Amino acid sequence: MAFLEIQDVRKSYVTGQGEPFIAVDGIDLTIEQGEFISLVGPSGCGKSTLLHMIGGFVPCTEGAIRVDGVAVQQPGPDRGIVFQHFALFPWKTVRGNVEYGLVERGMPRAERRQTAQRFIDMVGLSGFEDSFPSRLSGGMQQRVAIARMLACEPSILLMDEPFGALDAQTRKIMQEELRALWHQFGKTVVFVTHDVREAVFLSQRVVVMSTRPGRIKAIVETGLGPGASRALIDEKADKLWDMLRDEVVRAMAAERSKA
Repeated sequence: MAFLEIQDVRKSYVTGQGEPFIAVDGIDLTIEQGEFISLVGPSGCGKSTLLHMIGGFVPCTEGAIRVDGVAVQQPGPDRGIVFQHFALFPWKTVRGNVEYGLVERGMPRAERRQTAQRFIDMVGLSGFEDSFPSRLSGGMQQRVAIARMLACEPSILLMDEPFGALDAQTRKIMQEELRALWHQFGKTVVFVTHDVREAVFLSQRVVVMSTRPGRIKAIVETGLGPGASRALIDEKADKLWDMLRDEVVRAMAAERSKA
């Protein structure tokens, strides 16, 4: 049994005009414990919807998602999520944000403070414990969000385009830091991105999704070790983009036809 099982999952909605809308359809995917998986596909293909179903924030219309054999029916502490826009509490300090989940779990204050400090140090924010999010750069805010998630010790990290709002230089640094944290902790990661190079750099496998309704078009093993050269990463990314290009073109044509 795989650690994370996605079995024949379908998600459909009814639009405000009463029309059926299928976001993802027939998704079958198994992910082993400690794997780093990326989901790529054109805008609107259901990548984030699938991630939110794994998180238990959105129910499946059909099919099932299981973590370690247990069906996902709601959010749980075994699954942590990081969003693109940080979702920090602006009225809380760095320490307050990182401690939030620990407070909800009822952890005693001294233990909570020690745990939060460990993860603040780990993401390189020592000295900023009493700073508010408005005083931090985008990259620092995302570090806070990652520290807050890690402090709760989830089994699965769900990351929804977490670096999409960052500038190119900060994004590259955050990619390197995330990969180092993954090697350190060995957590299972499901990572949504539009950036095929980012997916290749970070992941062991990349799931390529079709235009809406989102289906799995291909699953690509990157086969890259930690010391992979830039040229090899670029070569793998180019091949992945070749698989994805037709889906992106189809999605753009569908959007134009609605205009």
